[in-house]
Amino acid sequence: MSTLNQLDGTYTIDPSHSRIGFSTRHAMVTKVRGAFNEVEGTATTGPDLQDARIELAMQVASVDTRSADRDGHLKSADFFDVENYPTMTFASTEVTAVDGDTLRVTGDLTIKDVTRPVTVDFEFAGGATDPFGNERVGFEGSTVVNRKDFGLTWNAALETGGVLVAEKVTLEFEISAIKSA
Repeated sequence: MSTLNQLDGTYTIDPSHSRIGFSTRHAMVTKVRGAFNEVEGTATTGPDLQDARIELAMQVASVDTRSADRDGHLKSADFFDVENYPTMTFASTEVTAVDGDTLRVTGDLTIKDVTRPVTVDFEFAGGATDPFGNERVGFEGSTVVNRKDFGLTWNAALETGGVLVAEKVTLEFEISAIKSA
């Protein structure tokens, strides 16, 4: 499979070979990175991306920044409020090929009770048949969102000026999907 337009069928995200993560500035001087370890999703398309649709769901309680204290704070009502909003979702509204290697996906991202449109350009890494006979495809992309647009407003001022957590968050997608139909 050499181009996006040759994709056809239903593909299921392989969570053990995919990563949906994020990064943002911490204390104005460094980046903190994290990921959601429980992810599921599907992509369905006809030939030439006809009726293409992508849906993702991330279990917010699976957030992992390599710091149990920070993860606990992110799960609290100060940020994701996982008790009331356990799932973050994305549902595409438009999927187009920019060229043979770039897929532009626009859709609705829902965090907590707020839904906003986002667009992600994905680089098509190609397709292959794995050793188990699965037809597998790969995509990588990212986009920047403002966390305050989704009700994630907690912050702390720094003595030297600035804030502890930046407003801009880069969402990172590294997707491996297996054709299921």
